[in-house]
Amino acid sequence: MGNNWSLAMERMEATRRKFADIIGAEPDEVAVLPSASDAISSLATSFSYQQGKNKIVCTELDFPTVGHIWLAQRKFGANVSFIRSSNEMICAEQYEKEIAHDTLLTCVPHVCYYNGYKQDLREIADIVHSKSSLLFVDAYQSAGHIPIHVKEMDIDILVAGTRKYMLGIPGVAFLYIKKNLAERMEPRVTGWLGQKKTAMFDICKIAPEVGARRFETGTPSFISMYAAHAALELLHNVGVHNIYAYLQEVTRFALAYGREKGLCISGPQSAEYRSSLISFYVGNASEVEMRLKEKNIVVSARKDVIRIAPHFYNTKEEIKYAIDELIALINSR
Repeated sequence: MGNNWSLAMERMEATRRKFADIIGAEPDEVAVLPSASDAISSLATSFSYQQGKNKIVCTELDFPTVGHIWLAQRKFGANVSFIRSSNEMICAEQYEKEIAHDTLLTCVPHVCYYNGYKQDLREIADIVHSKSSLLFVDAYQSAGHIPIHVKEMDIDILVAGTRKYMLGIPGVAFLYIKKNLAERMEPRVTGWLGQKKTAMFDICKIAPEVGARRFETGTPSFISMYAAHAALELLHNVGVHNIYAYLQEVTRFALAYGREKGLCISGPQSAEYRSSLISFYVGNASEVEMRLKEKNIVVSARKDVIRIAPHFYNTKEEIKYAIDELIALINSR
């Protein structure tokens, strides 16, 4: 029994190249890992948290795993703070106020998982770098349907996974780190695939791979890798810019139709400042999610909202149907 290791690793490299191409990075600036949480955890172990440069700034809009991981670093010297949101959004002035010259890393979500609020990464990057902080971007809810160019946006570190808008399955995530930055980092969470070939089978030697590759650990899920490769190839063929343009149109329709039907929408009311992920306030969201699933309508309950997240294969008619069924459920209670 065995597997075709060489073919599987070639597919991993091809997947790395495709993701790098989608975000405007070099392949050596991308690590392939099992999950975003693993990627962030590995990243967190690579800092020394020296006094005077040990502050980690997160936001209230980050996905919970981001806060959990950084809070766990407090015992190693990290000073973690959170920028509070106003109406489920954060303005540039709040970053100006919270980030100081003792800030080591600033964590921001490109798109908020809760309500689809989309942030201006270039504007935030300018603020962050003016305070000598690194910028970490969680692109899990944006990669695959919103254009990202890490060089033009001046992003230092970015994480994304294939389970959401990149159309894959669980088991593959990507960690982008600027090459010159990655070369200075020594992650304590590593493994044999994070070593140069000269050290991969030398138990008494550690020799970190080039760039972000040093953050890789062990054997990946090959079935997830094949799915990720096929999904990224599809996104590349359709074109993320084309997907974004179409989804802006779908988003405008969903916002207008939802308001027309009397639904209250969380976050920005304009498509310009959000993704196609739209959250409607409802009571007992978990029950509503279950009831809609019985009608073959796939949505997500998050706290006090029902979240819809159309992609390029969804139509306005499907959005209308989902909203109509949501309204019917609300009115029947």
